Amino acid sequence: MRIISLNLNGIRSACNKGVMGWLAAQHADAVCVQELKAQQADLGDVHLRLIHDGRVLTGHFHAALKKGYSGVGLYLADTPARMVTGMGVSEFDDEGRVLRADIDADGRPLSVVSVYLPSGSASPERQASKFRFLEAFAPVLAAWMGEHRRDGREFVVCGDWNIAHREIDLKNWKGNLKNSGFLPEERSWLDQVYASGWVDVYRQLHPDAGEEGYTWWSQRGQAYAKNVGWRIDLQLATPGMAARAKSAHVFKGERFSDHAPLVVDYGE
Repeated sequence: MRIISLNLNGIRSACNKGVMGWLAAQHADAVCVQELKAQQADLGDVHLRLIHDGRVLTGHFHAALKKGYSGVGLYLADTPARMVTGMGVSEFDDEGRVLRADIDADGRPLSVVSVYLPSGSASPERQASKFRFLEAFAPVLAAWMGEHRRDGREFVVCGDWNIAHREIDLKNWKGNLKNSGFLPEERSWLDQVYASGWVDVYRQLHPDAGEEGYTWWSQRGQAYAKNVGWRIDLQLATPGMAARAKSAHVFKGERFSDHAPLVVDYGE
């Protein structure tokens, strides 16, 4: 099973750069996208499905109420048994930040989730909102882990987490110790997530990877050209699903966004 995660920085902009054709050709079973910057009414046929050699992945979306802002989506090869929109907190559900699909093929319960955590870099007010999100999202992750332990349901939670966990996860860590995305409180929050059982699949497979694991680059200066990046796009999995992860890589052959796709292959 192949799962891809990508922050599009605008689905229409990324589409103009060829992302839909590339995604369709990757033989993925699920594609998680973030930062749609579009309402459902803005999406045309080219955005609603990924089609390649007769194989179709159907899109499911949770847009923000505010136009041109946030939003998440899931493209799925199989019809989901259930879709869950949001996490029950109106402040963030109105921003379109969480979309869950239950894919229960062959009697094996699996949920794939597309998430887009807030960025706090724009202002102190946005950082405060990010901290509120982290506080609200922690019990949601705990509930999903509870489902896993109680019912055997596996989860893969993909998205733009907007947090670099360790020094190895960004180029200029010393210069970012007081900046959003690398604050001690944010990194400690991820520590607690991992301590609760969630597994960072890419880091599990590539424990020493540095620059090759970066998934986001500032659009200022020559950050991409110099690979001054951050690893903030993650696939977190429950232990059983993480154990099935066979390979993971960040695709940098083409540039569709200020983020790069994270591709993970899971075995049986």
